[in-house]
Amino acid sequence: MPVPFLELLPAYQELRSELDAAYHRVMDSGRYLLGGEVEAFEHEYSAWCGTRHCIGVANGLDALHLILRAMDIGIGDEVIVPSNTYIASWLAVSYAGATPVPVEPDEQTFNLAPTLLEAAITPRTKAIMVVHLYGRPTDMNPVMQIASRYGLRVLEDNAQGHGARYKGVRTGALSHAAGHSFYPGKNLGAFGDGGAVTTDDDQLADRIRVLRNYGSRLKYQNEVKGINSRLDEIQAAWLRVKLRHLDEWNERRSRVAQRYTQSLADLPHLMLPQTHPDAAPAWHLYVVRHPRRTALQTRLTEAGVGTMIHYPVPPHLSEAYAEAGIAAGSLPVAEKLAETVLSLPNGPHLTPEAQDEVIQALHSACQELA
Repeated sequence: MPVPFLELLPAYQELRSELDAAYHRVMDSGRYLLGGEVEAFEHEYSAWCGTRHCIGVANGLDALHLILRAMDIGIGDEVIVPSNTYIASWLAVSYAGATPVPVEPDEQTFNLAPTLLEAAITPRTKAIMVVHLYGRPTDMNPVMQIASRYGLRVLEDNAQGHGARYKGVRTGALSHAAGHSFYPGKNLGAFGDGGAVTTDDDQLADRIRVLRNYGSRLKYQNEVKGINSRLDEIQAAWLRVKLRHLDEWNERRSRVAQRYTQSLADLPHLMLPQTHPDAAPAWHLYVVRHPRRTALQTRLTEAGVGTMIHYPVPPHLSEAYAEAGIAAGSLPVAEKLAETVLSLPNGPHLTPEAQDEVIQALHSACQELA
């Protein structure tokens, strides 16, 4: 039985009646931007995350960019970022006019290593961006302690962490502000693009609300040079439906991850994901490592199992950041991860039969490659 890496249609099929009702509610309202659905979603999502504010925006990249702008971070400033992340984390810094300064990850958790932070801080450093990669929370306490000692702001890239917890607190509520992506494949996915900022900072929230709407509170009265980054009413309505089911769907993801961990533990050369003891992952992705990743992926493809690589090219080796002059070999941990990681099918609608297929295919492939 072919097992695709991810199917989005089952989410609609399970919630069809609720989603269709939300669609008709918006269409019948005649209000399609910055209306009651966005306001209600912002209230519900901030309460779910455990923050005072949520500001809906167009996508996750805008969320991070707007946080940095609202923090007055720009040209001449530096922002510490993980070397091992999707390029959007770096792009947000660049869009703000600042310089991304990469710090290597902990090789066990794949997240930014707090022990390496202080060596990267300079007089130009203004903030630290952490990424809860694959839905596994960063070790936040030492990050926040270091930031406090140096007077730095901390923001979370929580694109993949919806529902993850660190010491019992949800990601998105662990720093000064967090950017969230609601890209369709995320744990809380829209049916198109969408994003949000969460924060407890009243002033920061107010500035982001102005910045997302052309720098305006009142139509045609523009206080600052803002941008157009508004969460659509229809996406907000659909996100409200899916939010009500998110805890249950995350629990399904967790059960799949537990089964993989139990069933794949003894396979030769296959390294399973590790998490910090204080972290409860959201299991956005279940990412293994193998020294012969390409061969493993080929065998799984031949067996009908879909996989993906998150991510094959570290940001510093992308053409987009060639001007930074960070040579190959300069960030060896990120480069090693890029050569060895492989994401397995995982999601709230992955059936036990499909899980069987993945596990059986991995057993066969790993034994062949031993």
